[in-house]
Amino acid sequence: MEPTVREAKRFDAREIAHIARASWHGAYDEILGTETVDEVVDEWYDFERLEDSIANAAAREDAIFLVGEAPEGYGTELVGFAHAGPDTEDDDVAELIRIYVRPAAWGEGAGRTLLEAVDDALGPHYGRLRLSVLADNEVGVSFYESMGFDRVDTRDSDLGPGLEEYVYETAM
Repeated sequence: MEPTVREAKRFDAREIAHIARASWHGAYDEILGTETVDEVVDEWYDFERLEDSIANAAAREDAIFLVGEAPEGYGTELVGFAHAGPDTEDDDVAELIRIYVRPAAWGEGAGRTLLEAVDDALGPHYGRLRLSVLADNEVGVSFYESMGFDRVDTRDSDLGPGLEEYVYETAM
């Protein structure tokens, strides 16, 4: 299922938060626990914060916040989203801040379509795309490696003691 990709609008914030919650629970419940997942999603995907992130990305040429709309026959809901912008340490690198797809659509091409749209939008501004993912997130690690990302670093995660995250990069 390839979604139609468009720039996110402020009114998408509520649906983006719902996708984030479902995706986080699908990927992280066994790693972080459901209570921690809810706490993180409540903080990171607060509607006002999301609306600000969407507006900020829309006002910049070097950032993007995208949503993927389900094709006809799948309903009218959003199936995923991606948010990327300048890396704070390297001018030639874009950071993939977040990309999530509804668990029901995992493996159907929506993540690939969103990632390709990020590359199309930001490729003229950057040479590389960087992201981090919890090392224990098998779904995320598998996705990024299947998309041609190379692991360039491993570091401690801020999400909890003993958790590591992998840093991946790919050329844009």
